[in-house]
Amino acid sequence: MLILFGILVIILSVILGLIVLIQNPKGGGLSASLGGFSNQLMGVKQTTDVLEKGTWLFAALVGILCIVSPAFIPKNAGSSSANDDLLKGVSTPKPATTPATNTTAPMPGAVQPKADTPK
Repeated sequence: MLILFGILVIILSVILGLIVLIQNPKGGGLSASLGGFSNQLMGVKQTTDVLEKGTWLFAALVGILCIVSPAFIPKNAGSSSANDDLLKGVSTPKPATTPATNTTAPMPGAVQPKADTPK
């Protein structure tokens, strides 16, 4: 469900960005780029009204999806962290430590100490 919300938010955000980029702050925008054809189709004033309403609509949809989506996060998702256990009063056992052993290979040409051999 969260993937669906994420995809919807991305798609709506891209559409919102395109609508905002189509608009011209001085009133030209889409109506000026169509070269008079939009005047016959919808009229200049109505074109800017549609784009403004589309901006508000897509902004509201993105906002609503972002606010509603946390309600669909599963409560037991993921593993509990140590901080969650501390808040609940549960102590987690610490792993046992073992003494470190030297597992590195000797350098070539280095003098190695002789090990004590039993007699």
